[in-house]
Amino acid sequence: MAAAHLGVVVGDLDEHVTVASAGLLESGHPVASETLSVMASYGIDLAAHRSTRLTAAAVESADLVLGLERRHAREAILLVPAAWDRTFTLKELVRRGEKAGPRPPGLARSAWLASLLDGRERTDLVGRSPEDDVADPLGGSLADYRATAAELADLVHRLAGLFWPSSSGPLLWSEAGPADS
Repeated sequence: MAAAHLGVVVGDLDEHVTVASAGLLESGHPVASETLSVMASYGIDLAAHRSTRLTAAAVESADLVLGLERRHAREAILLVPAAWDRTFTLKELVRRGEKAGPRPPGLARSAWLASLLDGRERTDLVGRSPEDDVADPLGGSLADYRATAAELADLVHRLAGLFWPSSSGPLLWSEAGPADS
């Protein structure tokens, strides 16, 4: 859901940004029916999406690795230890970015990310925390899926405003789904 939301947001930017999704489970699984239903309310069709297992090659090639839980970020860093400075949970990156302020015009994304590392410790990724982890709705109710989708839409929109502050953002989100902008 996060990658789909981010794909929509970056699709309207003037620069090329590639968004890919990978996880910790086996590749090839379809999206849960609840996810299909919830994301359809945002105008996003995930029927053709299949899970992809996270690999070292994927981490190495990424400019930014975002996990939805601390364990996702830990796994990426275990695969490629040098990815520490560009691997965050989505919530952590948004929190640190909002504290530091949006990326200034002309500053490379990598330089802005590096500025967010101050005070960050590898032990920050140990355990679970609602401060950093997005709740996985798998096995939950449709309302759980809706809540997760809304939280991800909000986080992705805030992240886009930090990375691309000169853009007003192509979409406005509410808990019910996207609003016309």
